[in-house]
Amino acid sequence: MDYEEILFSQDRSVGYLTLNNPSKINALSRQMIQEIIHLLTEISQDESVKVIVIKAAGKHFCAGHFLAEMVDAGVKEYKAIFDQCTRMMMMLHEIPQPVIAQVQGIATAAGCQLAAWCDLVIAADNARFSTPGVKIGLFCTTPMVAITRAIGRKAAMEMLLTGREFPATEAKALGLINRVVPLDALETETTQLANDIAQASGFALSIGKQGFYAQADMTDIQAFHYAKQTIVMNNCSEDAQNGITAFLEKTTPEWQNR
Repeated sequence: MDYEEILFSQDRSVGYLTLNNPSKINALSRQMIQEIIHLLTEISQDESVKVIVIKAAGKHFCAGHFLAEMVDAGVKEYKAIFDQCTRMMMMLHEIPQPVIAQVQGIATAAGCQLAAWCDLVIAADNARFSTPGVKIGLFCTTPMVAITRAIGRKAAMEMLLTGREFPATEAKALGLINRVVPLDALETETTQLANDIAQASGFALSIGKQGFYAQADMTDIQAFHYAKQTIVMNNCSEDAQNGITAFLEKTTPEWQNR
């Protein structure tokens, strides 16, 4: 597939997906969403990519849905847009690789949802997060899902009901993002984090990511039973045995991704 609104590059074990329509503030058009789905499908089967960074061209991360596609359409057309976007969002959790959002400028509405739904978020000190749909009569119910799970009910309700911008420092305090860094250090800090994670076994990262989301909504006892069975099977893997042996022998493990 020839991409028109995104870019992809790879440096060692890290893949970089760039939202590439800065003239539209990288709005999530149907074209862009479809391209992201296609790329994530390809990457999910590529063992050479251990970590994915989602970043954006230009001054801003993402302004949400492309509102020009939201005018004078019917239920069928709107449903198709949100079905497609939901599929893209769910893929971020379903693919085996950890996904890091690298955010500068604004991340609004579905753009805020995109950042919140990534596994980790590094934001520049000029980043602002908001769900301003309420101001145009369109309550951000789909971003609500990601935001509520990231920061809890009270803070999410304030964000959703007011539509105000939350600066990066406040977003970090609420748990929406992991780190705030100077704008000129954003790329370096994100790349360093991605490379640090990519040093691990891709197999172990996949098990860990899958397990994290699987246990999150379980009861305590269900989560422990699930985790117990998972770590038993993980211990039997070639990478785990190589890693344990290397630790004991004070050598560097060689990952086989199995």
